[in-house]
Amino acid sequence: MPLTNSQYEAIMRIYTQRQLKNQRALERRKKEVYARIPRIPEIDAEVASVSVKKAFYLLGAPEGADIDTDAAIRDLAEERRALLLSHGYPEDYLELHYDCPICHDTGYVHDRKCTCFRQMEIEQLYSASNLKDALKTDTFDSFSLAYYPKDSVSAVNKQSYYWEAQKALETSRAFVRNFEKNQRAGTPENLLFYGDVGVGKTHLSHAIAKGILDLGCSVFYLTAYDLFELMGRFKFHSDEDARESYDTIYVCDLLIIDDLGTEMLNNFVTSELFLIVNERILRKKSTIISTNLSLRKVREAFSERTFSRIMGSYQLIHLSGADIRIQKKLGTSRSTAQTGNTPDISEK
Repeated sequence: MPLTNSQYEAIMRIYTQRQLKNQRALERRKKEVYARIPRIPEIDAEVASVSVKKAFYLLGAPEGADIDTDAAIRDLAEERRALLLSHGYPEDYLELHYDCPICHDTGYVHDRKCTCFRQMEIEQLYSASNLKDALKTDTFDSFSLAYYPKDSVSAVNKQSYYWEAQKALETSRAFVRNFEKNQRAGTPENLLFYGDVGVGKTHLSHAIAKGILDLGCSVFYLTAYDLFELMGRFKFHSDEDARESYDTIYVCDLLIIDDLGTEMLNNFVTSELFLIVNERILRKKSTIISTNLSLRKVREAFSERTFSRIMGSYQLIHLSGADIRIQKKLGTSRSTAQTGNTPDISEK
C-alpha cells in the first residue's frame, strides 16, 4: 500500500521546510561575508557579467564579447575560494547546504525515492500503525522461549509448550522474511494465533509488525474492540474522522486484529468480521488475528462461514502455557520454566 495522500504531503512539507531553512541560512552567510570581504560580492557580480556577455555574443548582440567563460569563471572562483580560506571560512561557506546531500532535499534521485524519503516513509507508517511504542520492546529477539516448559504437553498439538513456542517463533520470522515475495506473487500469508491468555500471541504479532514496517510496508493494528467500534462509528454515525481508518482496514499491506472474542458479540460484529476476512483474502492482503478462544469457540461465536474462510486461508498457530506477565511478576526463573516446574497458574 502506498502512502496516503496526507502522509505523502506531510513528508513533502518536511522537504519544503528544509529547503527554505537552508536557503535562509545561505542568505545569512552571504550577508555576513559580503560585509566582511567586499571583494566577494564584486566577484559574484563579475561571474554573472561574464556569462551575460558570452550569451550576448552567441546571440549576435553588439554588446557581446567572445570570452572563454569557463576559464574566466574558474579564475574568479579560485580567487573567491582563496579569499574565504584566508578569512577563516570553509571554501563551501557560500554554497547551499543540504540536510541530505544525496537528493539535495528533494526526496528523489532520478525519479526514485531517496533513502531519506524511505526512512521518513517508514516513520509515517510506524505512526499510522498504532504500534509505535509497543514495537520498541516486543521484538523477535526479546521473545524468550524460557517461559515455555519442555515437559508440559499441549492438548492441541500433543507437543511440548516449548516446541509450540519455538515453532510459532520460526513461523513468524518466516512470515516477515517471505512477505514481499508472497505479495509480489499474489500469495499472501495469513496467521491465526490462538491459545491461553498471556502466552506471547500479541508479542509475536508486534514483532511481525515491526519486521513488515521496516520493509516499508503498511501495517494497521487494532484490538478487536477498537476495530468494531471504529466500523460502527463509520457505518452508523457517518463519522468522517473514521473514514480514512476504515479504508485502511481493507487496503493496508498487513492488518492485525488482536484479542478477537473480547468484544461484545452481535450480528453486526459477526457480519463485519466475515466482510473483513473475506474482502482481504479477495484483495490478496495479509491479515493476522490473535484470540484467546479455542477454534471451537471461534466457530460458535463468529459463524460457520467466517470459520471456514479462516480455516481455508490462515495458518493456525497455537501457544500454550502460563501467563508470562504473571510469571515475570512472580519472578519465575528461566531454569524453572525450562524444567516445567512453573507454578500452575494457567487459565482453567
